[in-house]
Amino acid sequence: MATLVFTAIGTAVGGPLGGAIGSLIGNQLDRALVGGGKREGPRLKELSVSTSSYGTPVPRHFGTMRTAGTIIWATDLVESSATTGGGKGQPSTKTYSYSASLAVALASRPIARLGRVWADGNLLRGAAGDLKTGGTLRVYSGYGDQQPDPLIASDRGGACPAFRGLAYCVFESLQLADFGNRIPALTFEVIADDGEVTMTELAAPLAEPLAIDRPIAGLFGFTDEGGPLADALAAIDQLYPLACDAAGGALTIRAADDMPADPPLLPDPAIDESEDSFGAAAGATARRRADASAIPDTVRYYDTARDYQAGVQRADGRARPGRGHALEFPGALAAGTARALVNAAAERAAWSRETLAWRLAELDPALGPGQAVRLPDRPGRWRIDSWEWRDKGIELELRRIPPMAARLTPADPGEVLAKPDLVVTPTALSAFELPWNGQGSGDVRQAFAAASSTTAGWTGAALYLDQAGQLVPLGASGSRRSVIGQLAGPLAPSATVLLERQVWVEVDLLSADFQLTGASVEALAQGANRALVGDEVIQFASASRVDGPRWRLGGLLRGRGGTEPAALGGWYAGTPFVLLDGTAVALDPAILGRGTGATIAAIGLADSDAVVAPLLGAGATTRPLTPVHPTFASTPGGSVTLGWTRRARGAWGWLDGIDVPLNEQAESYLVGVGSGDAPSTMWEVGEPRLELSAESWAALVAQFPGEPLWVRQIGTYAASLSLLLTTLS
Repeated sequence: MATLVFTAIGTAVGGPLGGAIGSLIGNQLDRALVGGGKREGPRLKELSVSTSSYGTPVPRHFGTMRTAGTIIWATDLVESSATTGGGKGQPSTKTYSYSASLAVALASRPIARLGRVWADGNLLRGAAGDLKTGGTLRVYSGYGDQQPDPLIASDRGGACPAFRGLAYCVFESLQLADFGNRIPALTFEVIADDGEVTMTELAAPLAEPLAIDRPIAGLFGFTDEGGPLADALAAIDQLYPLACDAAGGALTIRAADDMPADPPLLPDPAIDESEDSFGAAAGATARRRADASAIPDTVRYYDTARDYQAGVQRADGRARPGRGHALEFPGALAAGTARALVNAAAERAAWSRETLAWRLAELDPALGPGQAVRLPDRPGRWRIDSWEWRDKGIELELRRIPPMAARLTPADPGEVLAKPDLVVTPTALSAFELPWNGQGSGDVRQAFAAASSTTAGWTGAALYLDQAGQLVPLGASGSRRSVIGQLAGPLAPSATVLLERQVWVEVDLLSADFQLTGASVEALAQGANRALVGDEVIQFASASRVDGPRWRLGGLLRGRGGTEPAALGGWYAGTPFVLLDGTAVALDPAILGRGTGATIAAIGLADSDAVVAPLLGAGATTRPLTPVHPTFASTPGGSVTLGWTRRARGAWGWLDGIDVPLNEQAESYLVGVGSGDAPSTMWEVGEPRLELSAESWAALVAQFPGEPLWVRQIGTYAASLSLLLTTLS
């Protein structure tokens, strides 16, 4: 540093005396350039984390404070594993997760409640009491009637203490995946008392009679780390000056900066002619310190606007040259309050450099330490620091009081990068299978789970296949919410022929912060704004908010992807709505199997029970599309030719002049009469037509009058829904 450099130069040039001069110059440059300065008060612990050191004192907290706590009990990490995948041709994946249970001591006096909890600086528990990760939390306030925690008791047996008089919390099965599978650094917002801190609470351990008349305005929290109570009171005295008087029957604590409107006037000083007495004939001795280094210019404190992290305010809002005098104050303050208090402390320290010893012949009972007085023939106000009996009178130690109140300058806590406190809300779920969109393999079911919630605080859910009450893991939903809701009113049936520009439907989305946007006709042709209503795929051209979560959708394309049969029936109010925007999670087809019926379940942090949803549109991926454009032609001789047009799975658009791909192992159709599930008679053909002779047609009409004649395409895995060709008559 500069001290060593200048000392070496001075010694080399001028010997020992030159070295002393060089050292002096170096020290002065150290103060001017390097800083450092004096700190007063207990050091703030803005970076402290939970510890488990034996013998560590548990502090007393007042008001609201943020503390790291002390771990007093913990279990080993508990490992769990889950296997997903592993179907035909698919690898299986085994994932491991870890949890731990632990107890953390918070305060050595009872508290009102526990507020937020941070883990590695991120919110683990919100202001609403919701945990942001898996596990449970129990809080014990520290009163004399609290019982042992059942989890600790199960581990320690009859030796388990109730920790009465100690406020603590217990995490049970805290999931550690979000923290690198380790116990994170924890800090806690402890609300020991509601409102501002009072001197009565701070001085409660004093056994002797106590009279307190000292408000502590603006102090919303304070931490006593242990040791003599005088140390805590000395920390308070830095910013809230105290006047203590033990002359009467009880200790009296009052405000040392309280200025009465008309302080009493002291009598003239008593004269003592003896040589060993202070003041001699004048009866008073004035002193003034020339050193201003004791004047505080900075205060470090816990800022309420910074989640009780350390903040700094400077007197007058600016740094002074040279080494400063910083006050370390273990209390929670607003930035403006801290600035006003350090301004006042600087004013008091500056004026208090002027002191005065004043002799009285007798003591007025109304005068005592902390009392403001006036002096004859001397300007300003003075405060009695102490008084002492002497052989020839009473000596008062007086200190100058600032002539006016401290400056009130604006203050700013600085930029606060507070972690968002989003309340974890229950899961909402919709599950569905979509027609094949032409991408990937058409042999694999395209089943999805759209999980969501009413707020952005939802952190995701675990997905399962519900097999008669047994939950088979399907993976996680992720934390991105799907845009889901339900129809606010009915949606009329549609022939799905044209863009229905004048048709609209209202939708109540699950959350008011969900957004929908319109799209041009060209964008619709490219697949924009697809949504699922029940098991019908629609598209919409316009979207406008009605109020809150309700939206009006217009310009509808119905029955997309071969879902025309669903559009023909229409939909009722309350039918599920899902925006097909890619947020839904694909479900493992190997676990789902080929069955048509399935129930999907989801469990999130805020779900007391599993949320279940049936798989809508089951089988839609592998089921061929219903043939279209039926034709009926008869000859004069009475023979009949039935025809239809084939469509293909995955071919959502119509391309003029190009045959759609088959996308099945073979082209095959089933033509039947009567019920589609149990036809009275049927034919299987390999082309999109069926020819019947006059005799066959006449016999068919005579045997099944009024019965429907239909056709279904037979695909690799399923048959399409039926197309009505004609009614026998």
